[in-house]
Amino acid sequence: MKKVGIIRCRQTEDLCPGTTDLICASEGKSAFAELGPCTVIGFVSCGGCPGKQAAARAKVLKDRGAEAIFLASCIGKGSPMGFPCPNAEKMLETVRKAVEGVPVYDHTH
Repeated sequence: MKKVGIIRCRQTEDLCPGTTDLICASEGKSAFAELGPCTVIGFVSCGGCPGKQAAARAKVLKDRGAEAIFLASCIGKGSPMGFPCPNAEKMLETVRKAVEGVPVYDHTH
């Protein structure tokens, strides 16, 4: 089973417990389908707008064994608020640089 880390939007923490992210990971569904069932070793926030802590937190996840990093769908798709993060692309770019060699996905479900 692959070990993965998930970075979520801090603004959605009060609205979403991350249940769908965790179910999709454990069952290997949606964005996790190509990896199969996964073990989530960390579920952290981006640190708040504009997401400057995402890269550092991704690096910690990698250092602790994550074999892939996922930006939760609340960041790229705006689930459940319907408002995608305006910094999603920059966050994705900086996370990919921080964890070079580890795949980074732009959504979870």
